[in-house]
Amino acid sequence: MKQTESDALVQNLSIPDRFPVTVIMERRPAQASQWIDYVWSAVGITVGASQDHQGEARVDSIDGDIQLHYHSGFDVRLYIDECDSYYHNLMSPTPQCYIMLRQDDAEEEPEPFLVSLSFDEAHAYLEGDDTVFAVDIPAEMYRWIESFVLTHYCPQQLKKRKRKNWKSGNTGH
Repeated sequence: MKQTESDALVQNLSIPDRFPVTVIMERRPAQASQWIDYVWSAVGITVGASQDHQGEARVDSIDGDIQLHYHSGFDVRLYIDECDSYYHNLMSPTPQCYIMLRQDDAEEEPEPFLVSLSFDEAHAYLEGDDTVFAVDIPAEMYRWIESFVLTHYCPQQLKKRKRKNWKSGNTGH
């Protein structure tokens, strides 16, 4: 159901189900480390994809040894069954976009492979030992996810479970 039914519903409501983004990674010299030369971090995302460097990283030097690496070609997708996670992300004090990366060696550049707005999805990748960076959501993307959640999210009323009386002799044996 994750792709077929939700894709059809989203397209019928004229809210795009994907949003192109470019991931911005920063490389800085490691401070006082004898094991690594550089430290990598995700510093943000920009809306849209660069057509000039599709699928490859573009590098800009900022100040001496500090570099920005732009990874284009990513689509952030929204799924109806993740609306609860999107809603709680939007209601947090600082809504975040999550960038998942793989890095086999501390010296090599980490490779982003997924951008998501779902905390639950990011947490699942963290448990699988991938690296996850959280960055602020750009305003255009915030409005997009907000309209998606307003259209599709219906919070479920929490129900209290009835407790079983384990003290009575009915344990099923």
